[in-house]
Amino acid sequence: QVHLVESGGGLVQAGGSLRLSCAASGRTFSSIVKAWFRQAPEKEREFVAVIDGEESADYAESVKGRFTISREDAKKMVYLQMNNLKPEDTAVYYCAAGGRFGTSVQDFVHWGQGTQVTVSS
Repeated sequence: QVHLVESGGGLVQAGGSLRLSCAASGRTFSSIVKAWFRQAPEKEREFVAVIDGEESADYAESVKGRFTISREDAKKMVYLQMNNLKPEDTAVYYCAAGGRFGTSVQDFVHWGQGTQVTVSS
C-alpha cells in the first residue's frame, strides 16, 4: 500500500511559478515510477509529467520547457516545478505512483488527493 499527499497548490498570476510536492509513504519499493496528472472541470484527467527510477522524464507537449519533474528518493518525495504558468494550466493536480513508465491514468495504481492550482490572467 502506498500513500501519497500533495501540497504546494494555490492561486498565482499568469507568468508566475509554483512548486508542487508529493510525499510518499508505505510500501513504495514496487511503485518506483512517479507522475503528475491534472484535471480541469468537465475534462478528463490528463498526463503532465512522469519520472522513473533512473530520473528519465517525459512531459506533455503543452508543458515542455515550462515544467520540471524531479525526485528525492531518500525523502520519498517527488516535485513538479511549474514556471511561466498560463490560465489553461488551472486544474487539480494529482501525484501518482506505479510500477511502469507510462502516460495514461491506467498505468498508475496509487493516487494522491489532489491540490488545486489556479492561474489568473
